[in-house]
Amino acid sequence: MSTRALLALASAALLAASLAGCGQEARGGSRYEPDTGKGATVGLALPTKASERWMADGENMAEQFEKAGYRTDLQYGDDKVENQIAQIENMITKGRSLLVIAAIDGSALTEVLRRAHDAGIPVISYDRLILGSKYVDYYASFDNERVGRLQARYIVGKLRLGRPTGRGGARTIELFAGSPDDNNTRYFWNGAMKVLRPHLDSGRLVVRSGQTRLGQATTLRWDGGTAQKRMDDLLSKNYGSARVDAVLSPYDGISVGVISALKSAGYGTRSRPLPVITGQDAELASVKSIIRGEQTQTVFKDTRALAARTVAMGDALLNDKKVTVNNTTDYDNGAKTVPAYLLDPVSVDRSNTRLLVDEGYFTAGQLR
Repeated sequence: MSTRALLALASAALLAASLAGCGQEARGGSRYEPDTGKGATVGLALPTKASERWMADGENMAEQFEKAGYRTDLQYGDDKVENQIAQIENMITKGRSLLVIAAIDGSALTEVLRRAHDAGIPVISYDRLILGSKYVDYYASFDNERVGRLQARYIVGKLRLGRPTGRGGARTIELFAGSPDDNNTRYFWNGAMKVLRPHLDSGRLVVRSGQTRLGQATTLRWDGGTAQKRMDDLLSKNYGSARVDAVLSPYDGISVGVISALKSAGYGTRSRPLPVITGQDAELASVKSIIRGEQTQTVFKDTRALAARTVAMGDALLNDKKVTVNNTTDYDNGAKTVPAYLLDPVSVDRSNTRLLVDEGYFTAGQLR
């Protein structure tokens, strides 16, 4: 064979090898094939480090996955959707075996989840249901509608609605909701309104601002500063010398902003006490606020238990075992009904903050 023929044959062989390598990578070849079983790496994509709650979630999940024999890749998106998408894409490229995602925007992950599916990587939606994608395998969360019911029932009880109050007339309330891009917002709101609606319809409870629709009450990214500005506006435009008796707040961070606005308007004194203010997540600063008599209530969701449940679900997925769920009907994300495991939340006020110490969530010294 001539030298020219040998060179041509060698070039063809190199080209074929190169094309085969490219084709393998595009189809999800070696660098996209996730390991399974113990020792695999789990990608954890969470929204933000700015929230005490999400920091605890990340640390709890990472610790418990590692105790179960897995490695972890924990990333926070800084509440920027594009950051979270890039982080998830990187996890897919690195061949992570499982993705656990608490979405910043539940409807923004459709394309990146398709890539995860094509790479054979299962997805657990963590606490916030991912919307619009059939490539969500399971959902782990708390009973979020019950959270809203607990908050509203607390308000109804404290205001003694339906019973003599000693003040006469209707009681006043203002309504706050979570972020419009978080599916949980709808569940919290629906749960609360099922309890509050009869009292609003009867006139025993009045929203002086008239802002009673979910779209009027949402708080982008659950941001306390945004909530403070809205509460300032509600008070200045609708109350004057009148008093607000309660604020439905779905989250402790929002409650902090609400309280700041109320104090600026003269609340928090003996002659003008703060209204009933709910919350959620039992963040340390808010629990201490409850003990001081500022925020009134929060809903405790033990993120350690949620992490443990998520690890159990992930371990089953990675070892071809049956995944335990307790709800297969209620969480339709618009593309499929996602099988879920829901944990029960607990209402906490000044009378039972000791529960958080007894459960080992905080120490007694932290609550001083």
